[in-house]
Amino acid sequence: MIYLNLFAAFFKIGLFSFGGGYGMIPLIERELAAYNWLTAEQFVQVISVSEMTPGPIAVNSATLVGYRTAGIFGGAVATLGVTLPSLILVLATSHFLYRFKRHPLVQNILMGIKPVVLALIFAAVLFVAQNTLFLGSMNSISALVYQLDPFAAAIMLVSALCLFVFKVNPIIMILASGAAGVALYYMGYM
Repeated sequence: MIYLNLFAAFFKIGLFSFGGGYGMIPLIERELAAYNWLTAEQFVQVISVSEMTPGPIAVNSATLVGYRTAGIFGGAVATLGVTLPSLILVLATSHFLYRFKRHPLVQNILMGIKPVVLALIFAAVLFVAQNTLFLGSMNSISALVYQLDPFAAAIMLVSALCLFVFKVNPIIMILASGAAGVALYYMGYM
């Protein structure tokens, strides 16, 4: 039964998501909450590992969630579930989309989807920020009594400064941020 639930949940995510892996994060989080498969902290870890491993974030997230939930076969089932809708839709619509890609209706539909994708990405940013920048776990956005983790906030700000102002390579920033987190963790600050 767990395999069928994993397949159905990730098939639904793959079918109704648009805009890539970051756009899928809120949908994955909602499904995880509905089935109580992972905690918010575990899901943030899944997102972190999914970003660092080669391949699409959505596929990596599905694989890791499935693996953590139901082992190797669970990872395979979740991965199949999230990728199968794209394969089916691309095969079914590629000919027509190519013929009508310049049609005003198709252009208007795509323009209408862009703000929704941006909102989904912003929701993913908020979810990750809530579970990484604050001490403890936040149950709702309205609960603003949680304390900001100064070390996590400092790592975020320094990383943003290095990435956007000094144009440091993102791979170097990932490695440096990870090293800073490990050092602060072992010194007992995180």
